[in-house]
Amino acid sequence: MSSDGDTSAPDDPPARGFVFPTDFPIKIMGPNRLEFEPQMIAIVRSHAPDLDVSTVEVRQSRAGKYLSVTVTIRAQSRTQLDAIYLELTRHPWVKVVL
Repeated sequence: MSSDGDTSAPDDPPARGFVFPTDFPIKIMGPNRLEFEPQMIAIVRSHAPDLDVSTVEVRQSRAGKYLSVTVTIRAQSRTQLDAIYLELTRHPWVKVVL
């Protein structure tokens, strides 16, 4: 840890507006499929093993065609967040990650 309290890894690009570690919500949207929620949780958990599933929120679209899964992680670095977003956006079911 540097003297300024920055806990990001030395190779992390500067994270404007973020001080790590921090609680960080990630919203994932995709089709309303039985397997969608567990697969998204598995992806996030592979990068954030301490994910508390009690923080997961799932909502269905008005017409019931889509789901949004919001997970809140204790983000450790910008590199960790980038890796999560990259893997999620590569998944064929994922329409949007916020």
